[in-house]
Amino acid sequence: MLRRTLLAALPALTLPLLLPALAGAQSPRGGAVPPRDQPALLARAEAYLNSITTLKARFLQLAQNGGTAEGTAYIARPGRMRFEYDPPEPLLLVASDNQFLYYDRELKQPSVVPVGSTPLGLLLRREIRFGGDIEVMEVTRSGEALGITLRRRDNPAEGRITLVFSEAPMELRQWLVVDGQGRQTRVTLSAIETGMPLERRLFTFNDPRFFEEERNR
Repeated sequence: MLRRTLLAALPALTLPLLLPALAGAQSPRGGAVPPRDQPALLARAEAYLNSITTLKARFLQLAQNGGTAEGTAYIARPGRMRFEYDPPEPLLLVASDNQFLYYDRELKQPSVVPVGSTPLGLLLRREIRFGGDIEVMEVTRSGEALGITLRRRDNPAEGRITLVFSEAPMELRQWLVVDGQGRQTRVTLSAIETGMPLERRLFTFNDPRFFEEERNR
């Protein structure tokens, strides 16, 4: 079942987030970008990610075992994220206050891990920078898709994440998380909107009223 796969992979996933221009896109394998051309591309991707204050999108998630799920993703930078799965999946994933919550609405069972223990945590930083403690492992391009593969220098065993962007315009369309055990989870985004107000209650799972609202859904 998808939720069991997610729970087992939670420390690496911790936040999966779908289809038009890059429908069915794979991580771009067309070829490695020459080192001399990488700084400009990395700077464009950094500037785009740092320009995002809020984001809402539909997501399609594909696990390595072929399991799929859809839902709605919300990001409020810095620090907050929410993945709400469509029924019948009873899953809710929320990042806030440097923690990441996995909540099974059917079992009423929460699990929490540090945001910093997940490759996706870098998307929630106040300033996203491809350098310092973040190692750029590979930059590839295939057609209009740009792939940037990253991992944490001080903890390479936690896994890696490949961010896939369209370049015209620059937009995050997909990511692929590979955890320390080699398990892969791909998330593709569609119907992307940015800059809209998002209610803080979507993310405040440390407030007791948060679970009261979830139980009443």
